[in-house]
Amino acid sequence: MSTLPIKLNALKLAQRLKRAPAEHKGDAGKVILVGGAPGMAGALLLAGNACLYLGAGWTILEMLDPTSAHAYMDHPELMIRLADPKINFSAQQNKADIIAIGPGLGVSALAKHLLHNILSSTHAPIVIDADAINLIASNQDLLQALQKRNQEYPEQTVLTPHPGEAANLLHSSAVDVQANRVDALAQLVELTQSIVVLKGQNTLIASPNYQPLQCAEGNAGMGTGGMGDVLTGSIAAIAAQGLRHQLNLWEASGLAVELHARAADSLVSKGVGPIGLTPSEVILEMRSLLNRLL
Repeated sequence: MSTLPIKLNALKLAQRLKRAPAEHKGDAGKVILVGGAPGMAGALLLAGNACLYLGAGWTILEMLDPTSAHAYMDHPELMIRLADPKINFSAQQNKADIIAIGPGLGVSALAKHLLHNILSSTHAPIVIDADAINLIASNQDLLQALQKRNQEYPEQTVLTPHPGEAANLLHSSAVDVQANRVDALAQLVELTQSIVVLKGQNTLIASPNYQPLQCAEGNAGMGTGGMGDVLTGSIAAIAAQGLRHQLNLWEASGLAVELHARAADSLVSKGVGPIGLTPSEVILEMRSLLNRLL
């Protein structure tokens, strides 16, 4: 996997998401997003909004912050619950098509507990981002739980680190990761046995079963807080729909990465950014682009 990556060309996959007239919300998938610790609820709301606008049938937020675990009036479609330490992610009432954990998660004991619960108790595909990655990087038990899961259920987990989070996993530095992103990607895949999306300029994606691909799109306006949360929610939404539309987690991740970058470029071409480009604007542009592709 040390060879140079080829260009990501995933937009053609969007056609598979076209819905038949009789499809219902169950056909679009149920997503549970976990995160939003005190002071970081916005990260989970951004991921939830992306999930909603990119077409998930249900979007449920397991919010760690008690003061934010209530109806969100701007988007009442989001189902928001206070994260329960005793939640059983395999139980029928909580059974999700896709689980994503990390946006605004924090590194508390509760965050660690929920992550371990997800890694060890559910068979659903999962998206792991942000502090969920940092928790795995700092805890051997969590890393081993991730590796064990991927041995039992290969290609059912995607990690989306930025260079700093990647460096934490590799016990390296962000400078070293950026100096040789292709090698860092290979090491991350080998360590975690997961699909890995290494974010940054020309985002890279690879897995144990797929060669590395590089996204040629995107711009410097994406370097702002919340963009990664949007990508997490987008992967989850597309993967949830993909379960019934012949789109696997690898394909869903690639499609989300390219939609995310192209939406940002589209906005810049219209004079929106790059300075001041917001994640919320990118969500709406992703929806528009996706629907034009169907």
